[in-house]
Amino acid sequence: MTTRKATPRPTAFARWLDRLVDEKGIDVEATVDVEGPSGLNVIPIAIVLDTIKSAPKHEQAGIKRMIVKIDFVAPGPKPIVDYLRHLARAIAL
Repeated sequence: MTTRKATPRPTAFARWLDRLVDEKGIDVEATVDVEGPSGLNVIPIAIVLDTIKSAPKHEQAGIKRMIVKIDFVAPGPKPIVDYLRHLARAIAL
């Protein structure tokens, strides 16, 4: 008998983030350009989102608070994508 690994269920934060991205119509295949120590990095938004989903819970909470504030002040996808670009600097090589 072989055992199968159970696929982990998305966390509440991951579901919230996916729903937000879907509702705002953010293209996860789009890229953001950020400078890193090696120069220009072209990072797909999907990678930024996956990185956020794997961040510690306290960082996820801070990111969620900031996204909610941004969306309240300036609703729409562009301000959120700009914030994702800002976060992408942390993973730029």
